[in-house]
This record gives sequence, structure tokens and C-alpha cells, in this order.
Amino acid sequence: MFGGVNPKQMQGMMKKMGISQEQLPVKRVVFEMDDGNLVIEEPGVMKIKMQGQTSYQVTGEAVEEELSSFSDEDVNMVIEKTGKEKEEVVKALEESDGDIAEAIMSLKG
Repeated sequence: MFGGVNPKQMQGMMKKMGISQEQLPVKRVVFEMDDGNLVIEEPGVMKIKMQGQTSYQVTGEAVEEELSSFSDEDVNMVIEKTGKEKEEVVKALEESDGDIAEAIMSLKG
């Protein structure tokens, strides 16, 4: 990047310009969005302070998580009421857009 400049010299130059960096021990980063989450497990996160502003640089492999309209408790309740397998219950809840009563009726019918 800056050929011939060793990392210690680079840190010194950055410090003189009022720029500081700090590696953070982060285990997981989640970006919550309207249509799901973007999750980075074991990311590299650098905290950078420059001219009174703090920013964060995140690197790593991102995986998309879709948001569901029902919770694990909903799944367990439908399993309890119908005696069906989890996969079948999840499918019924997805088809009913998370409507528990509708899922139960479809599984019993």
C-alpha cells in the first residue's frame, strides 16, 4: 500500500495526523435490515478515530439471515397442539405468514 514504510512508521505518521486505530475483539456483527439480517461471524473490526469522528471497519464473510414472522415459541406451541414434526410445522407457519391458528387448522385438516 505505502511501499517501503514499515507498520511502526505508519502508526507514528497516523498518530501525528490525529488518526488512531484500535483492533476490537468482536465475535459477531449483525446488520439489522428491513428484510433480514446480514451476519458476520468472527469479523475483523477496526475502530478508527479521525478528526473527532469515530468509524468502524468490518471485514469478514457475511451470511444473510431472513427474518421470520414467527418465533421458536410459536413453533413449539404448534408442535404441542398438533403433534407434528418441526419441519412440517415451520412450513405450515411460513405458508400462513406466521398465523398460529391457521397453521394449526391446516395441520389438523
